[in-house]
Amino acid sequence: MIYFRNFLILTILYISAFGHPSFGQSIPSSQVYHSLLKLKETKRVLYVAAHPDDENTRLIAYLANGEHAEVAYLSLTRGDGGQNLIGKELGIELGQIRTQELIKARQTDGGRQFFTRALDFGYSKDPTETLQNWEKEKVLADVVWAIRKFQPDIIITRFNTIPGVTHGHHTTSAILAEEAFALAGNAQAFPEQLKWVKPWQPKRIFFNAYNFRGEFEPEVGKKYYAFEVGGYDPLLGKTYHQIAADSRTMHKSQGFGATAGAGNAKDYIEQVGGEEYSQTPFDGVLNRWEQLPGGKAVLGQLDQMLKTFNFVQPDQNIPALLLLRKLILNLNSKESWVIEKLEKLDQTIFNALGLEYEYIARKEIGFPGESIKTELVLTNPSTTAITEVSFQVLDTYFIGKSAKENATISLPIEFKIPENTSYSQPYWLENPLDGALFSVPDQPQIGIPFSTQIVGGDLSFMIGDQQFKFPVQLFYKYNDQVDGEIKQSFTIVPEVDLSVSKDNVFLVSGADPTVTVTVNFRNQFLDGDLDFEGLDPSQFRILSVEDVVFQKRRVFKVAFLPNGSGKKVITARFTTTAGKQYDQITKQIAYKHIPNLTYFSPASINLIQADWKVSGEKIGYIAGAGDDVPGVLSALGYKLTMIGPGDYSVDYLSQFKAIVVGIRAYNTNSELAANQAALMGYVRAGGKLIVQYNTSSPLLTTQLGPYPFSIGRDRVTVQESPVVADFDSPILKGPNPISQEDFGGWVQERGLYFASNPDSKYQAPLTMQDPGEEATTGSLIYAKFGEGSYLYTGISFFRQLPSGVPGAIKLFINLIEH
Repeated sequence: MIYFRNFLILTILYISAFGHPSFGQSIPSSQVYHSLLKLKETKRVLYVAAHPDDENTRLIAYLANGEHAEVAYLSLTRGDGGQNLIGKELGIELGQIRTQELIKARQTDGGRQFFTRALDFGYSKDPTETLQNWEKEKVLADVVWAIRKFQPDIIITRFNTIPGVTHGHHTTSAILAEEAFALAGNAQAFPEQLKWVKPWQPKRIFFNAYNFRGEFEPEVGKKYYAFEVGGYDPLLGKTYHQIAADSRTMHKSQGFGATAGAGNAKDYIEQVGGEEYSQTPFDGVLNRWEQLPGGKAVLGQLDQMLKTFNFVQPDQNIPALLLLRKLILNLNSKESWVIEKLEKLDQTIFNALGLEYEYIARKEIGFPGESIKTELVLTNPSTTAITEVSFQVLDTYFIGKSAKENATISLPIEFKIPENTSYSQPYWLENPLDGALFSVPDQPQIGIPFSTQIVGGDLSFMIGDQQFKFPVQLFYKYNDQVDGEIKQSFTIVPEVDLSVSKDNVFLVSGADPTVTVTVNFRNQFLDGDLDFEGLDPSQFRILSVEDVVFQKRRVFKVAFLPNGSGKKVITARFTTTAGKQYDQITKQIAYKHIPNLTYFSPASINLIQADWKVSGEKIGYIAGAGDDVPGVLSALGYKLTMIGPGDYSVDYLSQFKAIVVGIRAYNTNSELAANQAALMGYVRAGGKLIVQYNTSSPLLTTQLGPYPFSIGRDRVTVQESPVVADFDSPILKGPNPISQEDFGGWVQERGLYFASNPDSKYQAPLTMQDPGEEATTGSLIYAKFGEGSYLYTGISFFRQLPSGVPGAIKLFINLIEH
């Protein structure tokens, strides 16, 4: 077992891969029997694609449960570049959400989850473009690493290697999988990995042929194998359709809720490399137990247990399970798959006992140096005794008595978090980005789905003459009046952190040049000073300092002074009189379908000075799927009001100079769609309506504007791609003249879901195109309607404005002001 003694650190990969959950969780005896079937089977399948939600959950569910194979999904990215249907998190925040959604999906369908270091930088149209961003050798090394570490017998890719058929990331995932398949067994390829793993050559690689718009029809002349994936698993009480739909529905940030299919269904795979087969893709794949001295005895014991398994009294299976465990221990094998099987067997034994255990704290967060009160609680409902119970935290052992027949052991534990403990930062965010890759210098960490430094202890006890010892994670447990019992990971945070009231501060006429910086003390107030890294002391003035005693907060109100034109990124920094500096914001993401997420980022502010004309008038904003555009408009000095249900009368709307509709609002906001006529009345009476991008399906209304247009799939993914503009257009001409320079420094993309087939009454002042693609004019269309004007834009203002891109902000001001 691999963990550190001085303050136990374990990872989600360790827990999910080797079988021990973070806390004891009883399961029905049919599932205990199911786990024995999986212990007997040793074949392994690696599924490869590019993003969270690319995976075929139905095939994974069938292979993991119907074939009882060990199945892992390798996603090249964490989905950082996608859109978010459930909130306003984007970029690395969205990547954390989608990572956890993938972990939940695998917990549902029975698979495991891995990643490479590749950053999802947004939509890419072909693999050439993709590999201009990703450093190919590093991502390829990560795929080879996953193969060597997981040791699959076969590999299945979601996509094929034909460019132009789908997203460039998709195609790249298949290209890299095929190249890694050829390299993983070669000791000369990436030899630095062999310190931890050995070369491994899978037998075959396949492409999971598909038709996303209907049932797949095999092509004549190609060799396919069809898995029957529509069956029912009586041990789990579900069809593979149902398991797959439940797994797919975990991708909530992408709006991928799924309804289960019914009846027979086939999933086809087409061989693209490796040894030929005659009967099944697993031809020639031997049971690994049979290859080990003593392994046939393990198989014999498993077969005997499967014949005589006691479903009514599962704890009566314990003697046979202990014998099986002894046989595996006697193998004395260091093979990673054997170690995994042993850990899974341990969990099977605990499940047969009905054993429940948890390590809980009275609070969710702690800081280095803090004393924490915790409790280990263990309950054994079976008639088989657990003896010599002990729990180790740091260097201290806590001894409990034996337990059986529903007896509970409770051990109160207080310990001090060591001063040198690192904060609970996701490992791939600990270092600055390496181009379009996350920097992960510790090779064994590469591929782990999600690890922060997780606090816990070692639980050990005896069952019969065998000792069990494994890590148990510390959780904060509480009762919610609506949702009942809730458990969240205990998290290490700084003793002092900061928060800022604005991410963007504008030194623009009419805008508020002040920001509030709050210094949060976890323990006690500390004396110190606030300054800003990257800014001369003469360029800001602290207007006031106030201590909020009961919240342990010191609130600084700061005014920024003119510092020259352009954008400057500065970082707030609190320095104590003892010389210790704090400059981190503790950020938390909370959704009910995933664990609470905590991560840390610098307390940075985009300070932008420009000679822009901003009226500061009233603006209405209609929320869509979630974005940070309203905060930027408020920071510019506009008087912003969120428009909600009951506000859709022309009289009420007429107070606003402009109304801005948030991203994907016509996909998500039924109130908006139901009041489209009122919005058109507002425009006809002299208002200005600015609609940001929507996807073409599902739309809650098809009549988005006063004149017809469609939402297409055109997008421009290269943020530096050329823009041809009609600079005489009223939108571009004033009140802030747009120039070619304003299209520089954009992030991730130009835009997406552009308008198509617009009525001739619309004007389109911008022409955009990706390299090698046809030009498109649908990024921005507008038309007069009555006394007012209507505008639809697929430009990704929802990314550009919060990122403080001056040219995009200037253009958006013109959309409001023209």
